[in-house]
Amino acid sequence: MRGHLLLLTPAPITPVMLHVLIVLGEQDLHGYAIMQTVSEITEGRFQVGPGTFYSNLEKLLAWGLVRETGSPDPGHTDTRRRYYTLTDSGRKVLDAELTRLEALLKRARSQKRYFAAGN
Repeated sequence: MRGHLLLLTPAPITPVMLHVLIVLGEQDLHGYAIMQTVSEITEGRFQVGPGTFYSNLEKLLAWGLVRETGSPDPGHTDTRRRYYTLTDSGRKVLDAELTRLEALLKRARSQKRYFAAGN
């Protein structure tokens, strides 16, 4: 597979979706913790509000890229928190998207105009 996301999802994934998949690729988390982790890993440069986050999460759930799971901490019983995990399909989409972005970055860096501009 060479990064053909349209074959794996009904529509291209958004930057919010990509960040959620990356975070869930590391560990299962509840919604608020996912939003916090996105902010942390981007050093605050990418902030996701609840409305945007949950609408994107609903699509990831509907597409089968993410699913609800139990708390990773057996002693944690707060029923208000819903935890999420990456599915096998979600891992494939994440891998395809990262491969696509790596190829795009490689192409951009190989262009002489890119470096001539002082980047």
